[in-house]
Amino acid sequence: MPQRFLKPFGQGGEALAALTEGLQEALWQLGGVPHTHRTDRLSAAYRNLTAEDDEAAGYAAFCRHYGMTPTRNNAGVAHENGSVEAAHGHLKAALRDALDLRGSRDFPDIPTYQAFLQDTVARKNARRRKALEVELPELKPLPRHRTTDFSTTTVTVTRSGTISVRKVLYTVPSRLVGCRLKVHLYDDRLLCWLGTTQVLTLARKHPKGKLRDRVVDYRHLAASLVRKPQAFRRSVFRDELFPRPAFRRAWEVLDEQLDDRQACRVYVGLLHLAATGACEAALAEHLDAVLDRGGLPDLEGARTAVAPPQPAAVPLITVAPPDLAGYDRLLRPATATPDPEPA
Repeated sequence: MPQRFLKPFGQGGEALAALTEGLQEALWQLGGVPHTHRTDRLSAAYRNLTAEDDEAAGYAAFCRHYGMTPTRNNAGVAHENGSVEAAHGHLKAALRDALDLRGSRDFPDIPTYQAFLQDTVARKNARRRKALEVELPELKPLPRHRTTDFSTTTVTVTRSGTISVRKVLYTVPSRLVGCRLKVHLYDDRLLCWLGTTQVLTLARKHPKGKLRDRVVDYRHLAASLVRKPQAFRRSVFRDELFPRPAFRRAWEVLDEQLDDRQACRVYVGLLHLAATGACEAALAEHLDAVLDRGGLPDLEGARTAVAPPQPAAVPLITVAPPDLAGYDRLLRPATATPDPEPA
């Protein structure tokens, strides 16, 4: 196909979710379906060796939905995909040139980088519009709707408020403890469903190699910690419960100057305030200011400084009851006025 399309690049390598999500978006941007789809022998599309789950079946179902015939090159004959690999090389060179013109390879977040990729690819595709118009009549029409571009798994929320998905441990809100969640695994996110209701969206993390990893959100743990503040000191997630450097500084000062129980109670209170008051950044600035002048963080002082102001008292309004006699007058028939006598 003369044009190239990009949709969130695979953050987790050659996984089924990355393949189908990007391919499906490309087909709908293109406005048609080619007769065949060519890949190498990647494990997301074909059963080459053993795997945790049968992703090959998912890829086959995806191709059936769009009416494409999946094809792959022969084992050990990589040059069969030479035309595709050459196009990859040209795209990488164009991206390197665009990055050099940009003057920096640093991006604040992944969506910004994806927007940069989309803009670069769109400018390359604009030069291929005439060549594409020759091939468009040969494409098959798109189906009436999209198909699934994710994997699924079912997990049970543990008593500690965690779930384990593909070698990664995620924290979830404590209200879901004991629930069985159905998880839709996209390349960059997890959608968690309780029955037919979506209850949570988590940013997906891909472990490196065979090492296990974890994603801890302090907002999920604050409610349970505030009931048992002493659990913070020996929590296995303690290092992840410092959302900003100011919070770690505050804990070190509290732990040094207060007794164990009081230090945990104050810090967990600050963490709970940041989680429930949506004031993490403002609270971090307040803590830095207090620590810089040699003060000791205080929960009440922090709440006064960063918590949203309480609404003003509602004034007491007295409404006098209506005079029901007015309704009686409306219902009383009017006295007929006699016609005037002729002159």
